[in-house]
Amino acid sequence: MILRVALVLLVGCVLAPQASAQSLDGDRFSLSPGVFITDRDTDTRFDSSLGDGTDLDFESDLGLNASDTVFRVDGYFRFSERHRADFSVFDLSRKSSKQIERDIQWGDTLYSIDTVIESSVDLAIYKAAYTYSFLQRDTGYLGATIGVYVADASAGLAEQNLGQAEVGELTAPLPVIGLRGQYALSDRWTFRASGEFFFVEYENVDGSLVDMYAGFDYRVFNNMSLGIGFNTVTIDVGATKSSFDGAIDWRYSGALVFLKFDF
Repeated sequence: MILRVALVLLVGCVLAPQASAQSLDGDRFSLSPGVFITDRDTDTRFDSSLGDGTDLDFESDLGLNASDTVFRVDGYFRFSERHRADFSVFDLSRKSSKQIERDIQWGDTLYSIDTVIESSVDLAIYKAAYTYSFLQRDTGYLGATIGVYVADASAGLAEQNLGQAEVGELTAPLPVIGLRGQYALSDRWTFRASGEFFFVEYENVDGSLVDMYAGFDYRVFNNMSLGIGFNTVTIDVGATKSSFDGAIDWRYSGALVFLKFDF
């Protein structure tokens, strides 16, 4: 809700009369390496030909860390004043081992209570989007975004002693649309926000994705800024495929701290 409000405020700022803040720079390329301090909630079900599997919370049921810090890279390339391409790359993979406290049906395998289970969730995120700035001001812009959000995901369980493992894999290239913009608050401070959305129900896949971001950049030097932001994402996908038959309801959110280099 807070990020939705931030996006609305950004729209209002860009639509407002011109302020005395510094004009936006004409940088063509920007790269923002940093750290993403995340909290995660990973609910997953892996079905079999005999029926539904067990609904699992990987954090509480299987002991995966709910919080983690990962390296992340964001950036963009501006083709012209109104056209740009944005990208993001990061990895949220985790592993754990725990003695389970109930029977778990995972795919074709039943893991009995008190079994020591090794679990893994591999999640690599690749984001790419094109933005057209339909509203351009000296101190800000507001643009429509269309792109693709690729979640290369797999979740697996293995019995520690026997090495018995079963993995469900799902690469979900999700097309997204949304809004993106920024506004120069002063000579050094810039506010940026974006919201991207996806909803589909087609053949053997149905799901949704909501990705919201808001943050501030502080210009330290001509071509370098310090930044802090907040990003929250919800991925809810159900699939009936040979590699994955089940459902994932994955959420991650957290703070970004980064350096922004403009060229």
